[in-house]
Amino acid sequence: MAMTASSGVAQGAGSVSPAGQAERSPFARTAELLAPYQPAKPLITLSLGEPQHPVPAFVGPVLSKHIADFGRYPIAKGIEPFRRAASNWLSTRFHLPRPVDPESEILVLNGSREGLFFAAITAARYVGARRGKPAILVPNPFYPAYGAGARAAGCETIYLPTTLANGFLPDLDALDDATLARTVAIFIASPANPQGSVASPDYFAKLKKLADRYGFMILSDECYSEIYTKQAPGSALEYAGPDFSNVVAFQSLSKRSNLPGMRVGFAAGDKNFLAAFHELRNVAAPQVPVPLQHVAVAAYSDEAHVEENRRLYRIKFDLADQILGNRYGYVRPAGGFCVWLDVSERGGDEAAAVRLYRDAGVRVIPGSYLSRPQDDGFNPGAGYIRLALVSDSESTAEALHRLVEILD
Repeated sequence: MAMTASSGVAQGAGSVSPAGQAERSPFARTAELLAPYQPAKPLITLSLGEPQHPVPAFVGPVLSKHIADFGRYPIAKGIEPFRRAASNWLSTRFHLPRPVDPESEILVLNGSREGLFFAAITAARYVGARRGKPAILVPNPFYPAYGAGARAAGCETIYLPTTLANGFLPDLDALDDATLARTVAIFIASPANPQGSVASPDYFAKLKKLADRYGFMILSDECYSEIYTKQAPGSALEYAGPDFSNVVAFQSLSKRSNLPGMRVGFAAGDKNFLAAFHELRNVAAPQVPVPLQHVAVAAYSDEAHVEENRRLYRIKFDLADQILGNRYGYVRPAGGFCVWLDVSERGGDEAAAVRLYRDAGVRVIPGSYLSRPQDDGFNPGAGYIRLALVSDSESTAEALHRLVEILD
């Protein structure tokens, strides 16, 4: 939207239509919003969900050992040791109906983002004829790759509002028969970005029943599954039945292992869908260098660095509990490393983002930039800001203290 009703702060690209703004990168929009201002204090960036914890110690030695493998093209499906390591990790981490077959039910990805994008295109080709214009369902707010994939697939994108009232997950009971009958796929994120909500076993089971009844794909984004402070989140694969039909889960080492620049993840689940997915990826998707896959083998075989990662995030959420208290509707999220704050009574999300940047040197993302208006004009992200607690604990504490000082 060019201006939120509550903020009174216009965006920089005034020539772009409200619909067009919804299609743009939230980070580009935030950069334009803040461009006219200079921070009054040294900048602390909480807008980008880029993990800043140390890279695991094994990365360098493994790369050195396999450096010669940069001299050959990788196969699209991934090397066998990688697929076996990913399968073993899934079976250890989750309560699956049976082990995932590393030969037919795992594909390496160049990070989960490109996998999610290409999965939408594959779903539009793979799923049978729909009753009406094919549609892809997306939680709102949403990860931009979902919407980009739906557009590239030529499907109508139907945005499902995720609000406090529905536990920040799409309300499955609100989906009508006509919508479900033309659905090609639904994107679901658990833990959710930005709110950190986690789907329950009953939620996953209900979604699986809908997918089987109407014949659409569940594309389950689980890249935050290893960041939690209490109970480990589940996977859609746990409730997918013995053949994992109509369900594919997406994982990444970016968050789990602090390797956002390595761009390695995987897709696992329905072998028939993955066969079609592999055909498309084999001609269109970026391949994953073999040395990086060997690093991933080491990463999926080690939990010590992941436990240390969780410990560092737990310290920062303890700080958030102490500094934010119950301000701005703050609730410690069930998963992920983001904080979702209600600033609707502080001038709105754009105005709060400008004040925090200009007066406190804290960069955050306006929630309305992470979502889009529903057909009735309601934007479920408006009035919120997202903070990614990816910096060190000292910087995080300083940023949170500045935030409270400015917004209060």
